[in-house]
Amino acid sequence: MSHGATHGTTNGARLSPRVAARQADARRRILEAARVVVAEQGFAAAQVAVVASVADVATGSIYRHFPSKASLFSEMLRAVCQRELAVVAAIAGEAGRTASERIGDAVATFVDRALRGEGLAYSVIAEPMDPDVDQVRLEARAGLARVFSGLIEEGVSSGELADQDARVRGAAIVGAFLEAVVAPLAERTVSSPDRAAVSTEIARFCQAAVARTEENA
Repeated sequence: MSHGATHGTTNGARLSPRVAARQADARRRILEAARVVVAEQGFAAAQVAVVASVADVATGSIYRHFPSKASLFSEMLRAVCQRELAVVAAIAGEAGRTASERIGDAVATFVDRALRGEGLAYSVIAEPMDPDVDQVRLEARAGLARVFSGLIEEGVSSGELADQDARVRGAAIVGAFLEAVVAPLAERTVSSPDRAAVSTEIARFCQAAVARTEENA
């Protein structure tokens, strides 16, 4: 069944709208359950049977939607990453603001959301994964890098930022803020004031990494 279809098919037979809606709802509940289980247990410990229990479906029915455990968690991870990428891209696209301001706000927002996400964020950012699932994470990192590279290119073109390799610096920014949140996430003890301080500090570091200085002015 196509992920975006409202009327699916089974073995070539067209499903009724009612059946298609029921299957779409089951798929949604399975993905949400997978997110909950990973947030609590991590990718390595998460079991399909537990996901089925949380989603209130039979274990076998999960495999009618997803051919393997890896495909289930890949789809869940893709949805999580796309949501976070959309938030960063929206900040990057805000008009009337400098590239540096948008870089700082995008980094601070991502970090704050990650720290709020606790177990899920730690699993998504740091936990070893099945290679098929990890490929989704690598694609998400590349998407984030493209956003920051684009902002750097804007800043260089306008003269706000010094001439630099936007592609390399964009990837470096992503690597920096993802690495920087690992320890706070692992500790699971970051309070609201601490989140603000950590987010601000990481954002300043990333802004400074691309800023025009007296040496490169």
